[in-house]
Amino acid sequence: MYPYHKNVGYDYLNHQQTPSHLDQRGFDARQFSGFFPSTLPTPPPLGPPGPPSQGPTSGPPTAPPPTFVPQQQVETFAVDPGGIARCLFNYTYVWLRGAEQFWFYPIFVGRTSVAGYRWTGFNWVYFGIDLRQIQSFTCF
Repeated sequence: MYPYHKNVGYDYLNHQQTPSHLDQRGFDARQFSGFFPSTLPTPPPLGPPGPPSQGPTSGPPTAPPPTFVPQQQVETFAVDPGGIARCLFNYTYVWLRGAEQFWFYPIFVGRTSVAGYRWTGFNWVYFGIDLRQIQSFTCF
């Protein structure tokens, strides 16, 4: 009557057999060849991001800044990222618009901002600022 009990052109596998044309994930390599990557991408690390790394060291300086306050340079209309980039990983004195001034240790310069460590008078804290807020700077 009905051929339910017979192998009618089908190759049945038991759970221990794996056909040679299937990969480890069970995809038919003949059908999906080149479609799936051979290795899976690694996930990004978990946890909050830290300060960006650029250069030989990305941590704060191990010593306090110089004890003197330098003479302010000529005011600029705008601070260029290329200009302040020469101060990377050097003690830099910064004057902001609004008369605030402080020692700064830049470790990253972007298109419109700079980031690094600001001296509080006792220790270095991670700090970032828009370049438009900087009135002038000088580095040592």
